[in-house]
Amino acid sequence: MPALRTSARSARDTVRERLRAWKLPGDTCCDAVLLVSELTTNAVLHTGSGHLLCGLTLSGDERRLRIELHDEGSTPVRPPEHRAGAGEEGGRGLFIVRQIADSWGSARSTRAEGKVVWAELTAHP
Repeated sequence: MPALRTSARSARDTVRERLRAWKLPGDTCCDAVLLVSELTTNAVLHTGSGHLLCGLTLSGDERRLRIELHDEGSTPVRPPEHRAGAGEEGGRGLFIVRQIADSWGSARSTRAEGKVVWAELTAHP
């Protein structure tokens, strides 16, 4: 998808449809949609990418969901060093990712010229 401000909405809608088709629990779907939104927004605002690639993988036992956001950025993503203040509009995306995901991180992308930021969730019935 193109790296535009509207990309987060498109990614959320697409992910929501896929997870409903996979019949994942509602809480898992809500968490995954929020993670995709935060990762996409972060990539659009901070990487200078022209294109993004979002991927979802559901484990064979349907208990683990992996979300990947590939961008053209080369700077590794690190955990936030401080919490955003009450008056700040931004700066909470990776804090939200860290709080919701069971695990997350970044690595060099094998699918795009840049990096991948990934997050994993356990699907609870």
